[in-house]
Amino acid sequence: MYKKLLRQKCVAFRSQNVKASFGALVFLCLFVAGAGLFAVPMGLGNMLNTMMNTAYQLLMNTALYIMAIAVLAGAFAALLTEFGVVALINKILSPLMHPVYGMPGAAAIGIVTTFLSDNPAILALAKDARYRRFFKTYQIPALTNLGTAFGMGLIVTTYMLGIGPANSHSLIGAVICGNLGAVAGSVMSTRLMLMTTEKALGKTEPASSVDVQEQVPLEKARDPVGIRLIDAILRGGKTGVEMGLGIIPGVLIICTIVMMLTNGPSESGKYTGAAFEGIRLLPMLADRCSFLLKPLFGFSSSECLAVPVTALGSAGAALGIAGTLFSSGAADAGDIAVFTAMCMCWSGYLSTHVSMMDVLQCRHFSGKSILWHSLGGLLAGAVAHWLFVLVEMIP
Repeated sequence: MYKKLLRQKCVAFRSQNVKASFGALVFLCLFVAGAGLFAVPMGLGNMLNTMMNTAYQLLMNTALYIMAIAVLAGAFAALLTEFGVVALINKILSPLMHPVYGMPGAAAIGIVTTFLSDNPAILALAKDARYRRFFKTYQIPALTNLGTAFGMGLIVTTYMLGIGPANSHSLIGAVICGNLGAVAGSVMSTRLMLMTTEKALGKTEPASSVDVQEQVPLEKARDPVGIRLIDAILRGGKTGVEMGLGIIPGVLIICTIVMMLTNGPSESGKYTGAAFEGIRLLPMLADRCSFLLKPLFGFSSSECLAVPVTALGSAGAALGIAGTLFSSGAADAGDIAVFTAMCMCWSGYLSTHVSMMDVLQCRHFSGKSILWHSLGGLLAGAVAHWLFVLVEMIP
């Protein structure tokens, strides 16, 4: 009996070792293949240098910038919740936000903050318990989709207006169509995400234990307004710092990979190991799908496909490409409408979505969040294109 039991344990131990060894072998094969995808065209030394230089540039110019935005957004959000502005907006906009987005009226604050800054600005709100009290648990992950759809909206809008001739009525109409397209994409992305989280989490559990009707405590309400103001600003700023630190790993890792898949070699056509060089795999795949994308978005040239592809990783980089294409004549006003919608709706979501979901402690929803937001961005571009076509038909 003892020998039989020992034999069974040995067999089970060997089986576990075989499975572990097989998993390790598969991982090593995939890892070597992934590294070879970059190392073969770029060279191993250039690949490593580009990865490190890109990560450094992202840390200094992007991650710390996002942290600064998060600190300011956190202070602004704390002020709004401290003095009851969020509660007032929630009451006023709930009749509009709930039918359209399936979210409470307080979610409109997230739209405003991300439109004025960038995607992660909504996290400063979502981390505040007094803001979360207006939401159910299943609605919190959808804040990532909602906020991202309007991220850098003001920057994208003003930039697109600025690249055209002064008082260009067609370009103004194109940018308006682009903004409306982004709204359509945001509704689709948020609604699909809510359907996913509702099945997993249910609709009843509140996101915060704080009572929705709870007001400022009596002893705190008696404090001078100046003290409450400073306390709210510092508390919100501290939340922004914590959020900014939490988002750094995702921005550096994910965005580095996306940039290296999107960009090409240096201007000389050779790889030098500089930051933001890459193998241009994503644009190449986009060219293969041009037979589908061109009728959907009405692009006037194949080069226009580079803008939405680049917007997957960085809206700022995509704006630079859009300006170059428009000034060279490779893009027209109709393309600007699509660029505005997709740059605003996507706004580099591949480089921020995972880290944003991680900060919200909803990492297990990251895959679905990215999938639904991808579809939302495609809808945004298509709606902007056909809206512009209809506008142009009006005499």
